[in-house]
Amino acid sequence: MKARIVLLSTAAVLAILLLSPGRALACACCSNEGDYRIGFSKPDEYTLGQLKRMRFGLTANLFQTEGGDDEGAAGFALHSEKYALNGSLDGNVWRLVFRDGDKSGTLNLPLPSKVLSFAADIHDGQTSGGGGPLLYKEWRFEGEANGTGIFQAGIVPPTKYFLVLQGRGNACNNAEDFKHWRLEITGKKANFAFYGELGEPKGQN
Repeated sequence: MKARIVLLSTAAVLAILLLSPGRALACACCSNEGDYRIGFSKPDEYTLGQLKRMRFGLTANLFQTEGGDDEGAAGFALHSEKYALNGSLDGNVWRLVFRDGDKSGTLNLPLPSKVLSFAADIHDGQTSGGGGPLLYKEWRFEGEANGTGIFQAGIVPPTKYFLVLQGRGNACNNAEDFKHWRLEITGKKANFAFYGELGEPKGQN
């Protein structure tokens, strides 16, 4: 009887050891009811790889109040509601090129040394692909901005930027999770914000 008990116990341990690696790997990205994660971290190689895959959508919208008031939008030459946009992470700088007809300008936003990552269960009943709640998530970037063209006159040191990438997903961050963005520029002469959609990410290397 004792021999059988030892044999069964050994088999159980072996089964656990064989199943644990796959289960642990599967749960590395699992989300749970009530999840809430927020914190700063230095972008690692994986995070940088995902950021470099991201592409901004083709349109940037100027943020306005409910009545269409853009009086708070100060610091650049044009106040159109929409702009053609070309933007991505170039080296370690977010480079966003805005164009309205024959007028254009570039905002250069250096990647900060630390990025804030946020994810939370917002209790809306949506489920992620791996099970568990579909988390609302953000990557937030802050630093000093500089600009050319239509932005040049209004961006004088120190002018700050606050860029948020918004998405939904499980506990792991992938470029495909993030669908929207919002950018605020504030300084002595500048005070404006844009928002829009993110484009399809560049393929994996």
